[in-house]
Amino acid sequence: MFGGRTKESHDVSAPWPWPYRQFFVVVLSENNTGGTAQKNAHEMDFTRHNILTAQFECFQKIMKDTNHNRTDGSMCKRTWDGWLCWDDLEAGVTSAQHCPDYYTDFDTSEMATKICTDTGHWFVHPESNRTWTNYTGCTHMTNDQKKTALNLYYLALIGHALSLISLFTSLGIFFYFKSLSCQRITLHKNLFFSFVLNSVITIIFFTCVANNQEVTQANPVSCKVSVFIHHYLLGCNYFWMLCEGIYLHTLIVVAVFAEKQHLMWYYLLGWGFPLIPAFIHAISRSYYYNDNCWISSNTSLLYIIHGPICAALLVNLFFLLNIVRVLITKLKVTHQAESSLYMRAVRATLILVPLLGIQYLLLPYKPDGRLASEIFMHTMNILMHYQGLLVATIFCFFNSEVQGVLRRHWNQYRIQFGSTIANTEALRSASYTASSMTEVHRCYSIDGHMETLNGKSFHNLEATILRSDNLYM
Repeated sequence: MFGGRTKESHDVSAPWPWPYRQFFVVVLSENNTGGTAQKNAHEMDFTRHNILTAQFECFQKIMKDTNHNRTDGSMCKRTWDGWLCWDDLEAGVTSAQHCPDYYTDFDTSEMATKICTDTGHWFVHPESNRTWTNYTGCTHMTNDQKKTALNLYYLALIGHALSLISLFTSLGIFFYFKSLSCQRITLHKNLFFSFVLNSVITIIFFTCVANNQEVTQANPVSCKVSVFIHHYLLGCNYFWMLCEGIYLHTLIVVAVFAEKQHLMWYYLLGWGFPLIPAFIHAISRSYYYNDNCWISSNTSLLYIIHGPICAALLVNLFFLLNIVRVLITKLKVTHQAESSLYMRAVRATLILVPLLGIQYLLLPYKPDGRLASEIFMHTMNILMHYQGLLVATIFCFFNSEVQGVLRRHWNQYRIQFGSTIANTEALRSASYTASSMTEVHRCYSIDGHMETLNGKSFHNLEATILRSDNLYM
């Protein structure tokens, strides 16, 4: 009837939280559409500690207040309802305060309410016959919130799908045109491959694990393996970006426009190093925070993954700024044409570094309020799930060398295609002319009126026509 919870109720009949709310940015925790939340032992200990702390502070406050012994019936006495502490309240008034943050599905911007009846007693729920606080708004899911959740979910899937299309197109261009082959393009290929694999595993995780309550409750090893692979590939994305910065720094600052470098170290850094934090996180998670499918983001163990990523971004930014300083100096002195070429390459990488890392700066500053929060989450969603499209666009589609190769290839195709059409038309015209002349000769021969045309033998004319056709062959 009332849809609330009794004060003794500590179970959380709330939706299953979507994975990695802070890093996968799919939906808000209050927008989830799953079943009953399954709290692991670590989360329950953390929640229980917070509740006991709040209860202790509430009882201290009650003991210090001398008015709580009043029995005139004009006021509801200060009380602890199991989750929140409620102050003395006048009869006939409803008190409200923000929902607690004990559970991930609670929206702390919403309000919990408690009614003091006209008789000066806290409202008693007729079904349970116990004093009752209305926490239904804390997990209430409106149709608009459900719509927003689905929009964010599909927006993420579309982003990864577009990323895969653009990345495969870029890789096809790099592999098809051999004139583009160089060490920097090799680094681009590896960077693109890391984003391709990351998008594939993310789509699989979203559709098969995060959106499947049965899988998360069963907690198979495969879902934890998928999280491990995702963390590894996420690291590969950023460390291959670091490889791009190190390569340019070595090429321009250290080796002074050297042509060749040993790429083995780049392979070790790009594909090998991210295994270390991924393994450390997996081992630590299995021992210290082994929740179902490792979905929860309420653990500091995630810094094992995101700490090295942030460090790689900072180092890369330092390298690129130093490269810009050196190139500006060289442009003033010498190597002007070559420096300008390198400056374009550096500019592309310099644009990508803040774009790929800005979400780590914005995450702690999630705004309050539904509208601001939705705008924030949509922005974070785009920054997080459209990275592959962004990388392919800047490193391939906006690359002047790639554009030049495609333009030359298109012009050659137009010339060859036009020449083929011209040859076909010429052959068709010559064939038609020869056929017409043969028909004329046959008519005149049958009638016996003439054997020559314009003073020339017809056979000579036909040969002349056929010979002239050789000019188009």
